[in-house]
Amino acid sequence: MIIGLTGGIGSGKTTVAKIFSKFQNTTVYYADIEAKKLMITSNVIKENMINEFGENTYINGQLNTTHIADIVFNDKEKLKTLNEIVHPEVYKHLTQFVEKNKNKDYILYENAILFENKSDSFCDKIITVTAPIDIRINRVIERDKVSSKSVKTRIQNQWNNDLKIMQSNYVIKNKKLKDTEKQVFKIHNILTNQL
Repeated sequence: MIIGLTGGIGSGKTTVAKIFSKFQNTTVYYADIEAKKLMITSNVIKENMINEFGENTYINGQLNTTHIADIVFNDKEKLKTLNEIVHPEVYKHLTQFVEKNKNKDYILYENAILFENKSDSFCDKIITVTAPIDIRINRVIERDKVSSKSVKTRIQNQWNNDLKIMQSNYVIKNKKLKDTEKQVFKIHNILTNQL
């Protein structure tokens, strides 16, 4: 069973995924982390990225994230192009991961843009993580050391939370860690009781 886990930037998807990862016989695929690794290791991605975004895309073999962010978060077409370059390779990698872990009770597939890139189509169930907008903005400012304006631009490039919630099986409200943990345990119990 593949369980999609999504939510807007700063909602706390990774925190929620880490709580899920503590359960026995489950595993987590972090799409953002794997995508970043593939952007450095996959020759197919590298070649397409340089063709599309220029020679400054990589510095000493490392992805120049500031250069990419400046381009894609100010141009929806460029963001779409970036996803079209990276997503097929991530999907291949995910397919291998699923095959390797098919004995697990379920695989949690953490992906910030699960709906945006239509990855929801291969999930059995979907969980959306939400948090108040001010908390989300403050979390990202603290985590990424960026301006409030920069965070708001990123939020505008993602689907509205209401749209995500409407297409989800479960919603986790992530404000206080203790409450979040209770919600995760409840969902885990529901998922494993269905097996």
